[in-house]
Amino acid sequence: MSTGHDTPKNPAPPAGDAQRRRTTIRTLQAMADEGRRFACLACYDFTTARWLDRAGVHVLLAGDSAANVVLGHETTHPMPFELAVWLTAAVRRGAEHAHVMADMPFMSYQADDAEALRNAGRLLSEGRADSVKLEVDASFAPLVKKMTRAGIPVCAHVGTKPQLWALSGGPKISGRRADEADLIVEDAVALERAGAVMLLIEATPPGVADRVMAATSVPLIGIGAGPACHGQILVVNDLVGMSDLVPRFVEPVADLGPRLEEAGREWVRRVAEGRIGGRTYTAVESDQTPEHGSSDVGAQDSKKSVRVSVAEL
Repeated sequence: MSTGHDTPKNPAPPAGDAQRRRTTIRTLQAMADEGRRFACLACYDFTTARWLDRAGVHVLLAGDSAANVVLGHETTHPMPFELAVWLTAAVRRGAEHAHVMADMPFMSYQADDAEALRNAGRLLSEGRADSVKLEVDASFAPLVKKMTRAGIPVCAHVGTKPQLWALSGGPKISGRRADEADLIVEDAVALERAGAVMLLIEATPPGVADRVMAATSVPLIGIGAGPACHGQILVVNDLVGMSDLVPRFVEPVADLGPRLEEAGREWVRRVAEGRIGGRTYTAVESDQTPEHGSSDVGAQDSKKSVRVSVAEL
């Protein structure tokens, strides 16, 4: 269904946008080296990406969490790879300046290295991602090395891995035991050595992230892993209050869910009462309806149709 937006009616981008440059891996590495933290959010569509890009968010992840947030599944496993490509491309179109990272869905890289390389390449060539993210441990170092040699920038996801929740029986915090913490650090080191340009650590005690930062030199993005990481990421729906349940480490900054619900209720009331507003809710001026008996061509010649966007109604 069209929104009728022939010409965008949104506010102009912030004045500083003219001076902003595309956030690159080099940008993020420099920020990490200089102790400047960068902001990351997972989002799944053009419009949201556009607003977050205007807000100055440095990294936008086209996440496989779309399986939960967009498709309504309980896990990320049902995320179709083709949809991942399309959503990544949508986020890219909305993000003029942000670094766009693409999640590789479950079983799009685990079964075969050649298939993994092809899929990662598609996320870059068709999805126009700047990097891909894989939920991996040290055993995937050879694959990361192959991707790096092929020119594919990899963010290695360590710690808690949602794609492995079937093994653990659901969400869990990783690294509470000393041996688990040691393995996470070892994974991070091995994956960096294999060529990973970034690391992401999820749901670990803060001390584990501290150890990873001390043992590696690439930017480390955290989610539920303490405040010390170079970057922090959340799912945008959690951040803005559109999720019924949010992880304990999320502190929403807005309450958009109830506001959207109320907007829907108000629209239901207005339609019921006939208060639909704006220029009698038509896409053409009322005095430009073709006269009875006029042909379509004649009507177009004698009566100039005026397109009205939804924003003008």
